[in-house]
Amino acid sequence: MSTENFSTFDDLYLHELRDLWDAERQLLDALPAMAEAASEPELKQALRQHLTVTKEQKARLEKIFKSLDESPEGHTCAAMKGLIKEGNDIARATGDATVRDAGIIGAAQRVEHYEIAGYGTARTYAQRLGRSEDVDLLDATLREESFANELLTEIAESGVNEQAVRA
Repeated sequence: MSTENFSTFDDLYLHELRDLWDAERQLLDALPAMAEAASEPELKQALRQHLTVTKEQKARLEKIFKSLDESPEGHTCAAMKGLIKEGNDIARATGDATVRDAGIIGAAQRVEHYEIAGYGTARTYAQRLGRSEDVDLLDATLREESFANELLTEIAESGVNEQAVRA
């Protein structure tokens, strides 16, 4: 049962922002373990690079919260919690390292797709609310999430998936 109160579109926007902020917070804790579990150097590097980008994304959200005079805390992103759990299960799996790398890529892409959906929604809400500075900040993050997804696809298609099939 939800305890949220969406009396205004601003309430819904704030909820979306809090969900994204908590998702990024959780991801900051999870990415180092995923990078450590990866055996493919390019995948390991991409995950470590995304950790740095995630810190910047969280900071952008905090800038928006400051402009709204609101706190980012008070909401847990249950979806990210589940996505991270699934990713951790794959990262801890035994067996062939290349097959595990293919699984890590899949888990990371599910995270990216969730974030792409969330940032796209938040950006649309910000546009409707006339918050052009927020739109710019959210759009920058949306572009980074899309780039991360494309990079993961490239890593998968440039050899990891083929090696995993042969394992």
